[in-house]
Amino acid sequence: MRAQVPDWNSPRVHELIADGDVGGLIRWARQERGWRQTDLGRAAGYSASAVSRLETAERPATDLDMLKRFADALVIPAGVLGLLLGVAPPRAITVASAQRPAVSEEDPMRRRSLLAAGLVLPALALDHLDEALALLPAPASAPTADRLALRYRQARALFNRGAHAELIEALPDLLATAEACADQGEAVGYARLAACYDLATETLSKLGRHDAGRITADRSNTYARISGDPLAGAASARAFSIVLRHEKRAATAQRVTLHAAAQVEATGLTTPAQAGTFAQMLCTVAYAAADAGDRDRALEMIRDAERAAALLPERLGSPTFSVTPASVALYKVGVLWSLGDAGAAVHAGRNLHPGQFATAERRGRLHTDMARAWWRWDKPEQTVHALLAAHRTAPAEVRDRPSIRAIVADLARRHPRTGGVRELVAAIRPSAATS
Repeated sequence: MRAQVPDWNSPRVHELIADGDVGGLIRWARQERGWRQTDLGRAAGYSASAVSRLETAERPATDLDMLKRFADALVIPAGVLGLLLGVAPPRAITVASAQRPAVSEEDPMRRRSLLAAGLVLPALALDHLDEALALLPAPASAPTADRLALRYRQARALFNRGAHAELIEALPDLLATAEACADQGEAVGYARLAACYDLATETLSKLGRHDAGRITADRSNTYARISGDPLAGAASARAFSIVLRHEKRAATAQRVTLHAAAQVEATGLTTPAQAGTFAQMLCTVAYAAADAGDRDRALEMIRDAERAAALLPERLGSPTFSVTPASVALYKVGVLWSLGDAGAAVHAGRNLHPGQFATAERRGRLHTDMARAWWRWDKPEQTVHALLAAHRTAPAEVRDRPSIRAIVADLARRHPRTGGVRELVAAIRPSAATS
């Protein structure tokens, strides 16, 4: 075999990417390296006939584990593989400028109230994010691992305090920086890229932007699998399950999360990050099972999560998950609510209090989850009390989430004279600054 590095910027590569020809690119890269099918098969751990079937499209190019092993053997760059699989958006060819043209946010053609859609954010920021998912911008500054880590911490902090408008504005550059860093082809780069898309998915799902959330979830799922990191896969599966549940595909969400949980368990759970992630995935499986109407599995999984969390120290987990007995109890509230056991859900959350949760987003979520349980139990006064507490703690949890806004609308229609209802209605109205 001769040693030869393929030209990944050649016209032939661009042609194969444009055609989405996975087998063709594998064959081209193999031939450029002077390898026989037997050589590639030996390097990737497959037979020559398996290589032949992939190259001639007799075997569908949908097995990401197989593709990753071929990509590793051929040293296919991350950017090329992502474009080929259709998960990396095209890159903008212009160089980012330090001075960007000013756009008037008061332009009535560029702003609209999104109250009807359950979201009160400037349309301009959402438009920019949609455009970034279709045509990735150039990073605003030189992409480095340290800069990406800083951008991610800043974005996660915005999520944790419910600063949705600022986060939506920050996501395009975060994704662009993560994509550029992942071009180095290292597994950790794929995992970091998947985490950035997970954050985008969580945010978009919370705001009711499920079509865009499906795009970010699909990309995260692919990049996490390419990374080979089971913790990245678990985080991706958790975000993906949220999208699937909103698509009324709870059974699929359950299968996705079960598979991810099994992958984490296979690590042996020898580190706190692995153990914490596994406990989180049990919670996610329980929620997906409840949405699917699988009562026995939902209750079994949440009991297992309670036992797993009891062995963990407070606020210890992976960089993404911080699992505690209190966080599992809050999941139990949601599981029981989803199963229709409103009274049991309220009972499960009776001893929870905001001091057990580290972020404003989680504290707000405590109040909104209890509000949903009270509302399903037909207790309007308690519902209002919980929603007002949520608004005081994390206004965005009431203002920006369509499902919570719907409860406020129902309260206003059915119980307009209940104390606090008018205050809630005023809280979710778009202000003059966002209308």
